[in-house]
Amino acid sequence: MLEANKVKFSEQSGRSMVEMLGVLAIIGVLSVGGISGYSKAMAKYKINQCLDQISTLIVNIRSVFVNQTSFADATTANIIALGIPTGDMLNAAGTAMVNPFNGAITITPGTGNASFKVTYAGFDKNTCQSIALADWGAAASSGLISLQINNKTAHTWGGKDNASLPLSIASAASECDQETNANSITWEYR
Repeated sequence: MLEANKVKFSEQSGRSMVEMLGVLAIIGVLSVGGISGYSKAMAKYKINQCLDQISTLIVNIRSVFVNQTSFADATTANIIALGIPTGDMLNAAGTAMVNPFNGAITITPGTGNASFKVTYAGFDKNTCQSIALADWGAAASSGLISLQINNKTAHTWGGKDNASLPLSIASAASECDQETNANSITWEYR
């Protein structure tokens, strides 16, 4: 009778290999879902951070140059020297500007030095589309002159056909055509 109890006890005292594999499979599926959700959340966070950076940079440049007759001195080096970029826009050495996607940020004088251009590079296709389709102002009164993706069509307020602002979804989809992180967007402001 003692041996019968031992056998009965040993059958109940552990997990089978099938049960353990089932638990591991469930953990694996949940982990993949969690990683996917985390990746999407991080991408959305970086896009929002990028949009905030661009808006802040544009406001700060316009504030510094408010009493100037032109934007001829609106260059990346001068903008850094003036301390306009926030700390998250600078590389570790503080010598170049980078966006949340580790792409370059460049500032150049615009057309006839009456404006300035801000270029953000290093976007994948989906990020490029999300940022290009953001609300960049209701009309020309916002100060935005043009938006250009990958040095293609300069979209302007009242532009003809596929060259107008606000940017259409079709234009963003066709112009943000680089699958890798090679897309760039240039905004020209006055």
